[in-house]
Amino acid sequence: MGTSRRQIIASACAVAFGGSAAAARASDYPGKPIELIVPVAAGGGTDIVGRAFAESAKKYLPQQPMIVVNKPGASGAVGTGELINARPDGYKIGIIICEITIIPNLGITKYTASDLRPIARLNADPSAITVRADAPWQTVEEFIADARKRKDPVTVANAGTGSIWHMAAAAFAEKIGLPVNHVPFLGAAPAVVALLGGHVDSITVSPGEVAQHVAAGKLRTLAVMSDQRVGGLFEKVPTLKERGIDLSVGVWRGLAVPKATPPDIVRTLSEVAAKAADDAVFRDTLAKANLGWAYADTAAFQKVIDRDRAFYAELVPRLDLKK
Repeated sequence: MGTSRRQIIASACAVAFGGSAAAARASDYPGKPIELIVPVAAGGGTDIVGRAFAESAKKYLPQQPMIVVNKPGASGAVGTGELINARPDGYKIGIIICEITIIPNLGITKYTASDLRPIARLNADPSAITVRADAPWQTVEEFIADARKRKDPVTVANAGTGSIWHMAAAAFAEKIGLPVNHVPFLGAAPAVVALLGGHVDSITVSPGEVAQHVAAGKLRTLAVMSDQRVGGLFEKVPTLKERGIDLSVGVWRGLAVPKATPPDIVRTLSEVAAKAADDAVFRDTLAKANLGWAYADTAAFQKVIDRDRAFYAELVPRLDLKK
C-alpha cells in the first residue's frame, strides 16, 4: 500500500473516529453540572425566574443539577459578557434580559444580541410605578401633579443605568415632559429596598418585584405600563393608557447560550426549556411571585429580540441618555 493511500485511509478513520467521539459526547450531555448565569443581583424578578427554571429543569436533565450563579453589574452587561465569552459546550448557559437590546445603544457594551444564541423566552412583565404606602399620592395623576410643583425633580430608583426599569422611567418622563432624577442600583431588589427605606420617591420595576410589599401594605402601585391590567393583586391598578398616557414598557427574560454552541446541545436545551417552562413547578413559582409566564420557542423569541432591538435603537437616542 502506497504512502498516499495509507494517509487517505488514516485521515478517513480519524474523521470517522472524531465524528463518533463527538456524537458520544453529545449523547452524554450533560455529563456534569450546568452553570446558569443570572446577570443581576439575587432577589429580583430575573433571579426568581432563573432559580425557578433551574429547579424545574432538574426533572428533565439526567441527574445533573443546574447551578445558579448571580453575576450582576452594568445592567446585565457583566453576566451577559461572561456568557458570550464562555466555552460553547453547554455547561455555562444564562438568563438574558431585554437590556441586551438596550445597552448597546448607550455605548455600555460593544456586543449585541447577535453575539448569543437564544433558546427560549420564559417570562415577560410590564413596568409599574410604585411608591411607599405612606406617600401622599393615591393616583398617578397626583404623583405627576406634585412632581410638576417641586423645586427638585422626583427621584426614581431603577436597576442600573441602561436597565429596562431605567428606560421605563426615562420614557415615562419624556412622555409627560417631567424632569426625573434617576437613581441606579445593581438590580430591582436593592432598588425596592431603597424605596422601602424612604431613600427615593418611587421605582419603576415590575409588579412582581413589589408584590409582597404591596400585599403587606408597605408600598402602593399607582399604574402599570402595559396594554392591559395585570390582574390578581394588581387588578385594580390602572394602566397608563387608561390615564391618557400612551406608553407600554416591559421586561422579558429568556434562556441563551454562547453563539458557537453545537446544534445538538442547543436542541437538547431547547427541549428541556420547553418542558421545564410548562412544568407546574415553574408556573406556580412565577404565579406566586406575580411574574408573567410567557414561554416562546427559539423562533418566536428571536422575533421579540429583533422587535426590541429596533424599538430601542430609535428610543435611546431620542431620550439623549447615551454617556
